[in-house]
Amino acid sequence: MIRPTRPAACAAIVATLFTSVALISGVRAGMAETFAYVGNADSNNISVFKIAENGEMTPVQTAAFTGVEKPGASTPLAITPDHRVLIAGVRSQPFLAVSFAIDPKTGLLSHIGNGPLADSMANIATDRTGKVLFSASYGGNKVALNPLAANGVVGEPKQVIPTGLNAHALLPSPDNRFVFATNLGSDQVLSFAFDAAAGTLTPSDPPAIKVPEKSGPRHFVFHPGGKFVYLIHELNGDVAAFSYEAKSGAWSEIQRTTALPEGFNGKPWAADIHITPDGRFLYASERTSNTLTAYKVDASSGKLTTIGSVPTEKQPRGFNIDPTGRYLAAVGELSDGMTVYAIDQTSGALSKLKSYATGKKPNWVEFLTLP
Repeated sequence: MIRPTRPAACAAIVATLFTSVALISGVRAGMAETFAYVGNADSNNISVFKIAENGEMTPVQTAAFTGVEKPGASTPLAITPDHRVLIAGVRSQPFLAVSFAIDPKTGLLSHIGNGPLADSMANIATDRTGKVLFSASYGGNKVALNPLAANGVVGEPKQVIPTGLNAHALLPSPDNRFVFATNLGSDQVLSFAFDAAAGTLTPSDPPAIKVPEKSGPRHFVFHPGGKFVYLIHELNGDVAAFSYEAKSGAWSEIQRTTALPEGFNGKPWAADIHITPDGRFLYASERTSNTLTAYKVDASSGKLTTIGSVPTEKQPRGFNIDPTGRYLAAVGELSDGMTVYAIDQTSGALSKLKSYATGKKPNWVEFLTLP
């Protein structure tokens, strides 16, 4: 005999079903999504892609540089620590930092304003609080510091500091107490103490870390653990590993290897360097051979073991790694394209997934995951 269900019981079942559906919908709605932002120098815009769980990229927007008419040499990008604003450095006159609000749900960009840069800047980065924008001028032989307004628009330069030849990158230490600047033409890395409250830089003592002559120090990256720094040299293709002493900001070289692929025959022209978020694997790009070289990082010593090289986009000036450490995206200035690779989670080896069209002369990639 089948007994009719009581109204109260029916109501409870229905409520449970609605709750379950709501929870599932909430989980789906709250799933993190990751976006890639590609700076295109000759198009004066940013290509925005959404990356799926399997590494598939979907183009979702092309955001123009409002107020910019001429193309620049490159388009360095920086995302503020609160993930609210993306800033692009434009290297044509008038030299500008173009700020975009990042939609927290869709990842799309909306122009919010432009601010002045002190020169044509090859590299930009925020401090760890997002209150200051650092920049380095290759042709102007200088670095600069600009305040960032609460809305992410860049203010007038507060400090402009002459350097050695060809300043190329200016980045803060993990604890925000020091800032370092590569001088490619003078074979040195300048060191500054950073007063975050005042927003000022003061030369350290000693003021510079010397590297071999005619090596051309270009870009560098800190290990996530904060104990090591990795520096790529443009002119000889070297990748150097340094121990890092957080209290004093001192660098001490512990190893030197190469970004040049096996059998390389030509003039080295190394470009970019990045490390996975877990610090297990490091990657470097080289433009003459159009390759990416992978390294395994020893967690205790910081030393590198070369995994191997893979071909990539033509003239790979920029690349980056997604926040999960599972994918790498490299762009080619001369191929107007981006290739996505899967990172083997055991070996660190790269395997090509797919290539995508970008704007003209792409040279910078930033990833961002939004909840």
